[in-house]
Amino acid sequence: MFGGLPGTGKTTLARAVAAEWAAVYIRIDTLEQALRGSGVLAGGVGPAGYVLGYAIARDNLLLGRNVVADSVNPLEITRHAWREVATAAGAECVEIEVICSDAGEHRRRVETRDADISGHRLPTWQDVIEREYEPWTRTRLLVDTAGRSVAEALRTILSRARISP
Repeated sequence: MFGGLPGTGKTTLARAVAAEWAAVYIRIDTLEQALRGSGVLAGGVGPAGYVLGYAIARDNLLLGRNVVADSVNPLEITRHAWREVATAAGAECVEIEVICSDAGEHRRRVETRDADISGHRLPTWQDVIEREYEPWTRTRLLVDTAGRSVAEALRTILSRARISP
């Protein structure tokens, strides 16, 4: 389970781990944008994207597949839900928080990236710094991407996550 503010490199790393492990990849931004695009929701998507993600993860974990969940996971309740899904399926949950400790680099990433999901509105730097994001209270693998290549950060994750593909 990946978490972290937008622009930290979490999606890039989650995709790389999913490719390395040939794991099922679940991105909450993709689910939420698909819900918005369906036109069936009158208001915002609320927790619907996360609820869908949990269900997809559960189904695949029960089939014995590794799952990589990619979302901001700003609240303890969302992190807890991913852990519960894994536990209910008899699977281990590795929690990975991705940060970018260099505020200038983080801001540059946020302000220069392009949306890779059609219709998805990327957050502004102001959105990122004002976003509610509860501190992690559990043991997790903390990966700082500031000044590091994707390959370096990926090696850290793969060597410390201790999950077999």
